[in-house]
Amino acid sequence: MITAIGKAFLTAVLMLVLILPFQINLAGQSASKEAKPRIIVTADPELDDNNSLIRFILYSAELDIEGLIYASSQFHWKGDGKGTRWFVPGREYDRFKMNECPCTSWRWAEGERFIHDIVEAYEKSYPNLKIHNPGYPSPEYLKSKIRYGNIEFDGDYSKDTPGSELIKAAILDNEPGKLFITAWGGASTIARALKSIQNQYEMTTQWEAIKNKINRKVVLLPSGDQDNTIATYILPNWPGIEQRSFRESPHYGYGAQIRATEVNAPLLTPAWMKANVLDRGPLGKLYRVWGDGKQMVKGDKVDYFGLAGYSTDELKKMGYFVWMPPQEKGSWLGEGDNATFMNMLGNGLRAWESGEYGGWGGRANPDQRAAMAMFSGEGSADDMANALGSRNTNSANADVPFPDFFLPAQQSFATRMKWAVTPLFKDANHEPKVSIISPQKIIAVAKQKVKLYGLASDPDGNEVSVKWWQMPAGTYPGKVVINNANTLQAELEIPEDVKGGQTIHVILEVTDNGVPALTGYRRVVVEVGGR
Repeated sequence: MITAIGKAFLTAVLMLVLILPFQINLAGQSASKEAKPRIIVTADPELDDNNSLIRFILYSAELDIEGLIYASSQFHWKGDGKGTRWFVPGREYDRFKMNECPCTSWRWAEGERFIHDIVEAYEKSYPNLKIHNPGYPSPEYLKSKIRYGNIEFDGDYSKDTPGSELIKAAILDNEPGKLFITAWGGASTIARALKSIQNQYEMTTQWEAIKNKINRKVVLLPSGDQDNTIATYILPNWPGIEQRSFRESPHYGYGAQIRATEVNAPLLTPAWMKANVLDRGPLGKLYRVWGDGKQMVKGDKVDYFGLAGYSTDELKKMGYFVWMPPQEKGSWLGEGDNATFMNMLGNGLRAWESGEYGGWGGRANPDQRAAMAMFSGEGSADDMANALGSRNTNSANADVPFPDFFLPAQQSFATRMKWAVTPLFKDANHEPKVSIISPQKIIAVAKQKVKLYGLASDPDGNEVSVKWWQMPAGTYPGKVVINNANTLQAELEIPEDVKGGQTIHVILEVTDNGVPALTGYRRVVVEVGGR
């Protein structure tokens, strides 16, 4: 005779036997085997690009990096070395009345090689990093992907460069899936790649097929339109290319500490930066903070970030053009391009699959053209700080507000910085393993109660806490009820007022109790069937 407990056990075993095939075939693979998004980074030598690239390279095990390309912008360009003088109305040298341009170069260091420096620091850290994740690419591979793009003058895409040729080849190849291309600086190198394709195919019978292929394949991830090439060339000539800029992203940029929440503020302090970033080996030595004594280009009157102990007025009297109020020495400076790639990470949120999904980089702006507004730099330092502090404001008044992911993102970054200097797996923390024992897409109807089953474990033997919650990414606008949300077996109640075709996104979040605590996720998308 089988007892009630025995019946319950057999039922649970039978459920796993029946569901596990669906987990294998429909629910996706484990974090280590997830598809890796293909991505090309284009960046100018701004301080926050440097810092964003350090973070980016620490997640290279989760990405298929196709290019690391030097770019120009209105803020940084090299010149052609022939004495050609350049001037574009409205640029910072014009706005600030610097009387320095037309000029032969703008805020570009002789022999600029910040991308090379970071990859070489990665090379020194690689023996440790691969202990913690064997998926890290070899330094030789990353070096092979470095190119110089259209860096001579901002907004100039008049000729092919090694960087534009790499982008062109990647756009035209037959690799499956999306190709994500960031523009941390200006987009002139990307524009040149597209222009070269246009020149080659526009007058041929292949043109329509080539355009359709590119529209399906390419996703641009710009940090604004920093040289006007998106507005003047890419949008008019390639309106079908998807562009994603992000709102409600964590405050990763300059001035993050000005409006930091009580939870986030401690993660921006000099003490935190020193312990978790600056003292973490070769990569930490390249990371920029306020008052570190460094300067991008000697004599750069827009770069006062390496100075400490001066007020805004004192800096102005010293000849600096102050657009951001100075902060405490050793504190967070900025990683303003993070939003372009933080949704690419393999943390289980699958945010790279669709701009509307949302993740550690925020969620896509519905009005991409408005989001392309150029960085102006006009007004006072306080005005600029207010603008930077308010642009990512979370939807606090929404029924389902978008979460602030800064804390888990910073703790993940700090952990990877520790991996870079830690030769033993046991001496660092690692993310918990999370999976869903059901399809990651479920069809349901109004008033149905949908069972949600998850699995969680921790590679370090840490205890984990579990939470199911609604991500404001679906098309159903209301709030849903999740029963037993703090267990691995939860229940989602489909509201009575849902309409056919609407979607509801539910996240399984698992956090360990390691130091620092790390979080992994899985996403379930529920689609409402017709009535």
